[in-house]
Amino acid sequence: MKNKKRSFASIFGPLAIPLIAIGLLVIFNLFRDPEFFSITLTHNNDGNAVLAGNLISIINGASELAILAMGMTLVTAACGGQDISVGAAAAIAGSVFVKVLKSVETISGGTVVLAFVSACIVAMIFGAFNGMLVAVFKIQPMIATLILYTCGRSIAYWINGGATPSVSSSIITAWGSFIPGIPIPTPVLIVVIVAIIFKLVFRFTSLELLTQSVGINESAAKLNGINTTFIKLLTFIILGLCVAVAGSIGVSRLGLINHETLLIDVEMDTILAVAIGGNNLGGGKFRISGSIIGAYVIQMLTITLYAMKVSSTDVKAYKAIVIIILVVIGSPVVKKKFAKFMSNMKAKKADKSEKGAA
Repeated sequence: MKNKKRSFASIFGPLAIPLIAIGLLVIFNLFRDPEFFSITLTHNNDGNAVLAGNLISIINGASELAILAMGMTLVTAACGGQDISVGAAAAIAGSVFVKVLKSVETISGGTVVLAFVSACIVAMIFGAFNGMLVAVFKIQPMIATLILYTCGRSIAYWINGGATPSVSSSIITAWGSFIPGIPIPTPVLIVVIVAIIFKLVFRFTSLELLTQSVGINESAAKLNGINTTFIKLLTFIILGLCVAVAGSIGVSRLGLINHETLLIDVEMDTILAVAIGGNNLGGGKFRISGSIIGAYVIQMLTITLYAMKVSSTDVKAYKAIVIIILVVIGSPVVKKKFAKFMSNMKAKKADKSEKGAA
């Protein structure tokens, strides 16, 4: 019986904070507006039947953030630090994506695939650059990625000659919004596909175990024959793939590339999604599902604030307050004190039961 309880705690413990946060936001919104989560079937500008509503806006709007949070979780787990250049790298990947698309007169399916593969390759190269600074030269991740954070959007600017070219194609429109005949937003489906790929990789390879081993104790991992440099480098390359996917979605939503605004400030939200998801920002054990839920917590909070008519300039301040509360509640100090409190309560209850029986 004790083993079952420990198993239950090990499964749901790390997800307690994000699940409670979503639960509180759901309850708050239902009291504030019982129709907040209602979903309607409507028609978009192309005449296709699509789902609409705040709930759809939440799961759709958080798509890029959820994908980036998955990749960031691996980097955090292996390196004990975060990549603050994901937004700038996404702008670079998005610029490459558009550059390839604009190289032809008519955009076909093959062109889109080529553009996406090109964006992935470039994003992986920049990811490997960040990973080399961290894994080989032992630079702290946040400092190492500050380089690309600073110059990344300038590189994106140069790729398209300082212009903000638009792309017009039914394929691109479907990628960023809806596939005809499917009422669920395409970015939501892409998140599901990426999550399944991560699940399969963890299921059929040792990546999850190796990443956690390196993050928990790098010296011990080396003694056990693990190539810690390669694992760290690999996590940054995988994050690069996630960056390319997120960047291509961002471009497809708008139908153009704007290097200055594409996924602007997404870095902090990505790190917060990982933290809210119950992952240790110092590295070690991780849970991808927690980071995905953390992304939806942030997006649900954003949509809730906008629904309450909070101005866009004030939204960040309110988000910061709520997120600080969530992170503090999920901190090891608070968790330890809460566990101690619960233990004392159980002990007192047991004493009362013994006295009653006597």
